Amino acid sequence: MSVDRRTFLNSAALTGFGAGLAALSNSADAATSTKAMPISRNDSGFRYCLNTSTIRGQELGIEKEVDIAASAGYGGIEPWIPTLRQFVEKGGKLSDLKKRIADSGLTVDSAIGFAQWIVDDEQKRKEALEEARRDMDMLREIGGTRIAAPPVGAHQKESPVINLFSAAERFRALQDLGDKLEIIPQLEVWGFSKNLSRLGEVLFVAGETGHPQSCLLLDIYHIFKGGSDFNGLQLISDNPLQVFHVNDYPSMPARTEMDDSHRVYPGDGIAPMSQILNSIGGHGRSITLSLELFNRDYWKQDALEVATTGLSKMKACVAAAQQV
Repeated sequence: MSVDRRTFLNSAALTGFGAGLAALSNSADAATSTKAMPISRNDSGFRYCLNTSTIRGQELGIEKEVDIAASAGYGGIEPWIPTLRQFVEKGGKLSDLKKRIADSGLTVDSAIGFAQWIVDDEQKRKEALEEARRDMDMLREIGGTRIAAPPVGAHQKESPVINLFSAAERFRALQDLGDKLEIIPQLEVWGFSKNLSRLGEVLFVAGETGHPQSCLLLDIYHIFKGGSDFNGLQLISDNPLQVFHVNDYPSMPARTEMDDSHRVYPGDGIAPMSQILNSIGGHGRSITLSLELFNRDYWKQDALEVATTGLSKMKACVAAAQQV
């Protein structure tokens, strides 16, 4: 389907998150410096993953997407839940898909779901939790442990502004469900959204759930689109950030006019890639960099070439950050 994401619509405690904040506040240098410490030259702690939106326009199906991710050299894959549903609806067996993924040397580092857990309507939230339960069950069957939790249903211009304390309560309900199914929901920032468009908002909501495994899913494009500063990434300690969406954005159009389709390969735009990578990487932490693009020009190209090019450019950005 040539439908973009907008349309289709942890193991550490938050004490670890708090400790990260405390460490910054206790250090005069950290409090005044805007330059992140450089990534360790010998151990960046990064794994490389393909978010299947990057080759979504080629309409290949999950099995071929797995094959391409493996052939391109990725260590992980981040599928879309709707694509997994299509696979099952056509008679595919999740056990066979799990084996295909494992035999390809891949792991399922995350998955993209669209349950409307955040909306004001209580009945819709109840239905959303049932949808999330089915999504998590399916994800668990293929070996996944994390799922995106974007503010679907509260993202439109006409959506009401949701109180952040209420958002925290609703995200906690999703987290509690994840506990039962051994899946970690990752609170995702959407820069174009009416709600949870800024880094500070998702930090607040994740912090106020009181859950010991509160986890975020952040994205270079979305942080820029929402108007947040990348220096805020330095406030996040190890375990609350396990997967990070990598992409870049051009100088034009203006930020307010930009949409998902303008994303480009990392390093091909104007994002401060070294600053970003040095903020989230190194220091012994392990994090998955997942290439997430919606570029329609890339969708017209050979999928393996796109995936391979994206991986090469991600690694080049990491190498450049190591030299800073």
